[in-house]
Amino acid sequence: MSKLLLQNALIIPLDDDSEDYYRGDILIRGGVIERIIPRPLAGGAEDVKNIIDCTNMAVMPGFVNTHGHASMSLMRGYADDMPLQSWLEDKIWPLEEYLQSDDIYWGAQLSIAEMIKGGTTTFTDMYFEMDRVAEAAAESGIRAVLARGLIGLDSGGEEALKDTARFIDDWHGEAGGRINISLGPHAPYTCPPEFLKKVIALAEKSGRLVQIHLSETAFEVQECLKQYGVRPPQLLNEAGLLELPVIAAHCVHLDPDDISILAEKRVGVAHNPGSNLKLGSGVAPLCSMLEAGIKVGLGTDGPASNNNLDMVEEMRLASLLAKGIAQDPTLVPAKKALQLATRGGAEALGLTGIGQLREGYRADLIGFKLDVPHLIPLHDPLAHLAYAASAADVDLVIVDGAILLEKGKLVRVDEDKIRAEATRCAFTLIERSKK
Repeated sequence: MSKLLLQNALIIPLDDDSEDYYRGDILIRGGVIERIIPRPLAGGAEDVKNIIDCTNMAVMPGFVNTHGHASMSLMRGYADDMPLQSWLEDKIWPLEEYLQSDDIYWGAQLSIAEMIKGGTTTFTDMYFEMDRVAEAAAESGIRAVLARGLIGLDSGGEEALKDTARFIDDWHGEAGGRINISLGPHAPYTCPPEFLKKVIALAEKSGRLVQIHLSETAFEVQECLKQYGVRPPQLLNEAGLLELPVIAAHCVHLDPDDISILAEKRVGVAHNPGSNLKLGSGVAPLCSMLEAGIKVGLGTDGPASNNNLDMVEEMRLASLLAKGIAQDPTLVPAKKALQLATRGGAEALGLTGIGQLREGYRADLIGFKLDVPHLIPLHDPLAHLAYAASAADVDLVIVDGAILLEKGKLVRVDEDKIRAEATRCAFTLIERSKK
């Protein structure tokens, strides 16, 4: 079984049982962190042929992106500066009618390449033609939590549920366990309670996680109150969905009762500060959710609404927004911001064995270059990563023990081909929609 040694790294484990950071070595074998030695390896490295010198690198767990729509990278910049409902109904949904299978594949490849280069080792996705997204994820080496998006407003919902069941059978646990399939009812306003009952039945049968958009806009909450007489979290609770493992994306417009429901039902939350700001949806009550004990991770949302997949940016926004809104600089400190972007996401998704650097955990980790002007002097590595670093500083990415990015270069996929094919698909899609 092959070994990989990361030598003399500045290790940032994000493990509460460990120091915040220290110099040491990480020995990886068979996709697992076998040993973490808090000092340079004095001996025993003679049988390790693959050694990476990490002297000028901070090594930490990989980012876990808890919400997105990867193939929408083809629509990046296509419809900007619009509120969510008109963005969806007037621009995005009409264009999506013309998407073809190859568009989904190359859009996903483009997003995955961007995510790997920015240090994301696990991403969550909800879209359609999800076999092509799974194919792209398997080829790239990234870890993925994938769901076929479900709309329950017409007869197509039944067919989508059948496709989801087939998707689970075909892909869950594939690529050495890196592919994790979930169910993806889009939102309460597109999946009424009677349809959610069918989603619940499949989720119970399959034992899979459910991911759903929830309370993203004030308009959504108002419409839910008008139609059902309750707010969206209560609607999902009354339908029985929250008895299952659920991760809810956005959760911007929550009142104290909503937060209590999510906490009581142990719902994970995907906090997407960048997308919520750009679409003018608002700012989620991050600190209130954390104080209630809700497991919160960070997400980028899709690259058509953000417009990038930069988890460093999301981490910084989450921290700075919390501080600024409350006028309290002590809120969401650097270590907490880093944890939200890594182990917080893993916990919100119910994934075990990732999100921290611990012996016996999967070797999903990333390395940031430290020898760059904006990270010098190194007074506090955690503060530097949370407040000063850039996604472009990511120099090394390892998932399941396999190197996906080395010296800032993708090593498993052809970036030039991905960029060319994604560009072709994007502009062909626009032309197709005009005919």
